[in-house]
Amino acid sequence: MTQANPLLCAYDLPPFSQISAAHAQPAIEQILADNRTAIAEILAQQPAAPSWQSLVQPLDELGERLGLAWGPISHLNAVCNSAELREAYQACLPQLSAYWTELGQNRELFNAFEALANSPAAAGFSVAQKTILEHNLRDFRLSGIDLPAEQQQRFAAISARLAELSNQFSNQLLDATQAWTKHLPDASRLAGLPDSALAQMAQAAEARELEGYLVTLEFPSYYAVITYADDRALREEIYQAYCTRASEQGPNAGEFDNGPLMAEILDLRHEMAQLLGFANYAELSLASKMAESTEQVLSFLRDLAAKSRRFAEQDLAELRAFAAEQGVTDLHSWDVGYFGEKLRQAKYSVAQEELRPYFPIDKVLGGMFAIVERLYGIQINELHDVERWHADVRLFEIRENGEQIGRFFIDLYARANKRGGAWMDGCKDRRLTNSGSLKLPVAYLVCNFTPAVGSQPALLTHDEVTTLFHEFGHGLHHLLTRVNEAGASGINGVAWDAVELPSQFMENWCWEPQGLALISGHYESGEALPQNLLDKMLAAKNFHSGLMMLRQLEFSLFDFELHANHGDGRSVADVLQAIRSEVAVMQPPAYNRFPNSFAHIFAGGYAAGYYSYKWAEVLSADAFSRFEEEGILNADTGRAFRDCILANGGAEAPMVLFQRFRGRAPSIDALLRHSGLSEEAA
Repeated sequence: MTQANPLLCAYDLPPFSQISAAHAQPAIEQILADNRTAIAEILAQQPAAPSWQSLVQPLDELGERLGLAWGPISHLNAVCNSAELREAYQACLPQLSAYWTELGQNRELFNAFEALANSPAAAGFSVAQKTILEHNLRDFRLSGIDLPAEQQQRFAAISARLAELSNQFSNQLLDATQAWTKHLPDASRLAGLPDSALAQMAQAAEARELEGYLVTLEFPSYYAVITYADDRALREEIYQAYCTRASEQGPNAGEFDNGPLMAEILDLRHEMAQLLGFANYAELSLASKMAESTEQVLSFLRDLAAKSRRFAEQDLAELRAFAAEQGVTDLHSWDVGYFGEKLRQAKYSVAQEELRPYFPIDKVLGGMFAIVERLYGIQINELHDVERWHADVRLFEIRENGEQIGRFFIDLYARANKRGGAWMDGCKDRRLTNSGSLKLPVAYLVCNFTPAVGSQPALLTHDEVTTLFHEFGHGLHHLLTRVNEAGASGINGVAWDAVELPSQFMENWCWEPQGLALISGHYESGEALPQNLLDKMLAAKNFHSGLMMLRQLEFSLFDFELHANHGDGRSVADVLQAIRSEVAVMQPPAYNRFPNSFAHIFAGGYAAGYYSYKWAEVLSADAFSRFEEEGILNADTGRAFRDCILANGGAEAPMVLFQRFRGRAPSIDALLRHSGLSEEAA
């Protein structure tokens, strides 16, 4: 079987062309069986005083083997989804959940880790090794190691069911997104849309052997209509289809309804938290994060909302007045993006589409690489003739002093059977093996941009450029680590509310003239972004930032309240409405079912953690303010950021690393200033 199954063979990079859905379950079952046997042997052979080499490193080897089999399956399920792959992926989830729970509740293993942590040798361990032991002991307790047998079994059952429900939520959201399309035989109802969007819709229609144009709910298509379509009825129609996805409302009402899944997920999370002795799931979530209490998180979010509200009210009043001038006195949710873009153009004479020709993908990538090469003393090169899961995928390497230190795949464009959104995921971790060889990290960077059309290269909006920089920031955190222990290398072991620091930090260079000079150039002439366009773009940076800040705070408060106060008799819709009444300055229509597509918290890792974006944004804005003081492309400051933050991964507490870089505790002032929400900005 080993010869026939690529997931059971050692590889440098995943052999994507050889992997089929049929390989998944046999490989996972084989590895789990092998691992169970190996763990029993590791424990049986432990010396009286366990060592790092006798306990942690052999377990890391087992974890790596499992990750190298499961990683490609999980990745392909997200980027090349098919009925066969989905079924195989789903069949593995209960087995993996049972295995991890079993590991977390293995008393003998816990005792060995505790003995190692308390041993005389531990005093001489590196900071990373001490942190890994501390995290392991914490995670044993969060897996129910101290529970009686019956409650351990219930914990295991909950874990398995939650894995199943999260996967089902994700599948139904993908299916709901793909279930709605609108075929238009000509462009008459698409007046106002830019040529690039029309070309993409024509290409989508052609792919299905249709004449004319095909509008879909994939984000580039939805965004183009909601932002640019003069046809108000069409905007309302696509808005309703988009915001009712996977719900009991809208054009496909009830067909892929995530409502019952959300209710069960929340019940099970609450039960799990209480089993472990926490009052609610929000408390359980914070057990492994920077934030110290639910009160601290809620106070942080509400304080930020209070500081932002006046600016958001001003934004909305200005937008209503502008729409009224255009004859629309009853502003609705499907009008906000449209009139917002028109107002931006009226105020600043700049539109996202006007910028697109200046951001061809290769120029953006080359400039982005040039920025980090200068800051961090590295070199980035493209590698060719490699295995990939789609023709658009590219592979790059990072070198330092002539030596390769990591590689990353990028998959940039939206397509059918690919999960929406943008993300970074680890393919391989940096790790020093027992034999002394060094394994190097590999990352996946995935986005959903508008693809190239015809002979024209893919052209990005400035928003898409910012998204690319964000995900690349995550990638650098994974790839520029110098930690040699798997449990703390790259993003491993990083508190969830600090993991967005490097990604949001990278976004700043998209707004700096020195950065923009490197990442922009007209796709035909190579001409630099004209100064007048640059000035307008920078002037428009904080356009409607009050509204955008409150929108993010609405999501964060909704998520946290949902998990902190579960069981108080309110439904998901009740909690959302209460938060909107408190925070939002404009109410969406009653049929809006945003939570049903809130994959971050129901199918991702952000449950009771969506606040992390704002929490980390305080850190990232303040970290960047040092570059504002010392030079945007200052190599010494760049090396300091790499040495303090990126190189250390999860080896030390994020606040310790931040203060080492900044020389003081973080301040919210830089975030408010960057967002145009400070008194001086007003």
